[in-house]
Amino acid sequence: MRAGKASQGWTLLGRRRTPTGRRGHNSLLPAAGIAGALLTMLVLGRLTLTPRAAARQASETPTQEIVANLAAGRVVIAVVKDAILIGTAENPIEAETRPPTPVPLTGARAGVILGSVDWFSPSSQQQFARLDAELPHLRSRLTTDAPRLAGTPGGGEASDIEAMGQGLLERLNAVAKNLHGKVEMPAGEALAELIITDYLPGYGPEVWQLRYEMKQVEERRDYWSTRVLRPTYLQFWPPEKGQPRTLVEFDYPAESGHPTLLELLRGNDSRLEKIRSSGATMDQVAALFLQGDSLKAPLADAAQFLRAALDATAPPQARETMAVIRQESGFQWVLPPPAEAERPARQQGHEPAEQQERPAEAPSLLKPPSPR
Repeated sequence: MRAGKASQGWTLLGRRRTPTGRRGHNSLLPAAGIAGALLTMLVLGRLTLTPRAAARQASETPTQEIVANLAAGRVVIAVVKDAILIGTAENPIEAETRPPTPVPLTGARAGVILGSVDWFSPSSQQQFARLDAELPHLRSRLTTDAPRLAGTPGGGEASDIEAMGQGLLERLNAVAKNLHGKVEMPAGEALAELIITDYLPGYGPEVWQLRYEMKQVEERRDYWSTRVLRPTYLQFWPPEKGQPRTLVEFDYPAESGHPTLLELLRGNDSRLEKIRSSGATMDQVAALFLQGDSLKAPLADAAQFLRAALDATAPPQARETMAVIRQESGFQWVLPPPAEAERPARQQGHEPAEQQERPAEAPSLLKPPSPR
């Protein structure tokens, strides 16, 4: 399932959570498609990025550079009987690629960051941001101060999603505001994405995708101001009335063009057919996903099938994770992330840098984006 409903910014006009757990009608416009270029590095100086560029260019005047390592790969979410499964598989497109990893945010909520997740300086060996590690902190710090929705019944409940989106936006801008060289990216390319999955009391399971794009304005010759735009929100679960309840999948970068697991199942892919033919239980789980009845799939059986499917379709040497959010007991690991070998010289153990107050004359990175 790739379709969703979108809203620009954090106002989420028309988005409702009703006490019965049904999503109210809204008239939001569909979001733009995910563009296909891969961001691999950001430099404080003059630098042009091309899709999947791995080369690092020095500026005319020596400056400190910031490298942004990517979390790239596939995120598959299955809402099954009394639980939500989150499976991820890395797409190792670069030597420093990181696997997409679920981050527990509350007992019944998890987030996965895709795209530019690990920001550091090779020259100073300083860590500027590690967004997956910081995500729970960003959420807790901003929840009570988040803008509230008004004017729609039950709409104010959406402020929990908005608070997380705004928190990550401010953290991204705290890093990106230092980029003063031109960064070439295709229009609509996402700098980062945040996938949120949870159980909401009185509403049920939900899946959101938040997409963050970057914009630059030339203030004077060869000097650019950079800001990250307010995120676009897409709700993927619950599906609209009458739509199938099946696998929800995200892929970063989108240019990879990988078919979803559901598309592979529909196409009788030989790798998945082998799993289906391994026993009646696996065939039944696959059939429930194809029929749009994932809520009937038992957790243990669905976890076994999803893990086998990710194993069969992931690139060689790709790292995988799997977590479950149970309606009663909350977040638990099924397959925890692999141990991470950090660069020994990099500074570790620091709290995220506090955002410094900007001079009054400096261009704002948080003002509303211009109409596009």
